[in-house]
Amino acid sequence: MRKLLLVAVLFIGTIVQMNAQEADKFRFDFDLGYAIPQGGGGGGVAFYLEPKWNIEDNMSVGLRFGGAALVKNIEYSDNNQEAEAEVGVNGSYVGTYDYYFNDGSSSFAPFVGGGLGYYSVASVAIDGNSSGTADLEGSGKFGAMIRGGFNWAGFKMTLDYNIVGKSDLQDFNGDVVGTTKNGYLGISLGFFVGGGKWGR
Repeated sequence: MRKLLLVAVLFIGTIVQMNAQEADKFRFDFDLGYAIPQGGGGGGVAFYLEPKWNIEDNMSVGLRFGGAALVKNIEYSDNNQEAEAEVGVNGSYVGTYDYYFNDGSSSFAPFVGGGLGYYSVASVAIDGNSSGTADLEGSGKFGAMIRGGFNWAGFKMTLDYNIVGKSDLQDFNGDVVGTTKNGYLGISLGFFVGGGKWGR
């Protein structure tokens, strides 16, 4: 029991030592969470990997790789009916900037940030309400992301909104029969390594 307690204390101590950041230091973020599609229809899983460079003690720039696997609604253009669609992983490659509200006195640091980048929209297949199956071919779109959250002792929680344009839904004859919204809200938990210590 004592050995287990000692290991736990050492682990927590290690996390606290890497709890924040310092200018000119590199850090790496890992996030996993829940994604809620803009057009409704269910939800899915969001995951991100993000290398960052601290340009100041309380500012960082990075490149976020990741995406979301979603189930969402598609609206038909002829009758405004919605059908549930299974959607593959939507990838994202976003340049990011974050600002941390911390003066170096605590391991708790709220932050806000955002970014711009490229979103790949995976192909989907749906069962229509009227006639068979339709396809949404894979495509890419430029989009934006805004986020906020907090870091605490090497861990983080983030709420992000990904703004991505609509895609057309085509039948097998190439005719546009509807649209789908590609934006989504993500709620994630994660951790980070590196970054140094908070400086005043």
